[in-house]
Amino acid sequence: MATRVGGMSAPGRSPSAARTAVVWEALHRLLQVQSRGRATELRVLDVGGGTGGFAVRVAELGHRVTVVEPSPDALAILDRRSEETGVADRVTGMQGDIATMPGLVGSGAVDVVLCHGVLEVVDDPAAALAAVTEVLRPEGTLSLLVAQRHAAVVVRAMAGHLDQARDLLEGHRPEGSPRRFTAEETSALLTEAGFVDATLHAVRVFSDLVPSSLVDGEPRAATALADLERAVSERPEYLTLAAQIHALATRRP
Repeated sequence: MATRVGGMSAPGRSPSAARTAVVWEALHRLLQVQSRGRATELRVLDVGGGTGGFAVRVAELGHRVTVVEPSPDALAILDRRSEETGVADRVTGMQGDIATMPGLVGSGAVDVVLCHGVLEVVDDPAAALAAVTEVLRPEGTLSLLVAQRHAAVVVRAMAGHLDQARDLLEGHRPEGSPRRFTAEETSALLTEAGFVDATLHAVRVFSDLVPSSLVDGEPRAATALADLERAVSERPEYLTLAAQIHALATRRP
């Protein structure tokens, strides 16, 4: 069942804000809860974190963030962004991927792992999650974001690509294309990797369907779109319509 974790309100002023509002607010609330009563900041790992879209915002909350990212160009932008926002002392970029991650950060070394948009492109999602389990401390938390299959079927069909829609429906994946997951598959992967207490959120239910012409330059419309995304994020019946599934799960003690 989907559970709303993010309770803070944040205005959505653009289509991109609506796309990230659910994930960011859930993550923000998680960090608040995890850091409560601690004398030190949380240790956060963002694997495949790119240019630091989430990492810098987490560092701005006062936590220490390590970004493991294969692209040196992305890491260079991360360095520049963290300098410009005044959090360079709390953000560390390391070149690598999810396979090399345990050797870079160590076992049981972090409190929270962000794994957003990674399982779609790895060779073995189960092995990738096993690596995440290794670097998390017992009872540490994973923030997982994956592409959701059923929404992609609808999008392909609406675009007239009916054969592609049928292939996706049957779970076929052309070589080189990203994976997509159902809610059931996501939950099963987390359980097999040793995670418990998983909550799933529907992400981008409407943001990819509403024409940008209706919200670009219209702050009230963009805010309303973000509010609508928040409203359905906790409703399990919308998981199959979401472009992405966001999961928060705890490593088994």
